[in-house]
Amino acid sequence: MTFVFVHARISSIALIYSAAVGLWALYTAYQKRDLDSNFWGALAINELIFVAQTVIGLLMVAQGAQPARAVHYLYGAVGILTIPAAFAYTRGQGARREALIYGLICLFLAGVSIRAAGTGAIALPSP
Repeated sequence: MTFVFVHARISSIALIYSAAVGLWALYTAYQKRDLDSNFWGALAINELIFVAQTVIGLLMVAQGAQPARAVHYLYGAVGILTIPAAFAYTRGQGARREALIYGLICLFLAGVSIRAAGTGAIALPSP
C-alpha cells in the first residue's frame, strides 16, 4: 500500500465522515437539543482524520511528491485548522446555536475535501 493510496482513501473518509457529523449536528440543532459527549467524540475523530491526512501528505512531500496545484496545501491547512478555530470561537459551548455552527462547519469541511481531492493529483518526481 502506497502513501498515495492511503492519502486518497483518507480523503474519502474525511468527506463522508465530515458530512455525517455535519448532518448529525444540524439534526441536533433542528431538535433544539444541546450537543452531547457522543457528538464531541465524533468531532474529535473528525479532527484526527484531517490530522492523519496531513501527516500522510507531509510524508508524501518528504518523498518528493507534489500536488498538481499548490492550492492543495491551503485546503489541507483549512481542513486541519477549522474545527479547533470553531471550538475556540464557540468557547466549547454545546447549545443549539453551536450545534448549527458545527453542522455548517462540518459540511464546509466535506466541501473542502472535495476541492482538495480535485487539486491533489500527484506529480511524482522524475527518476
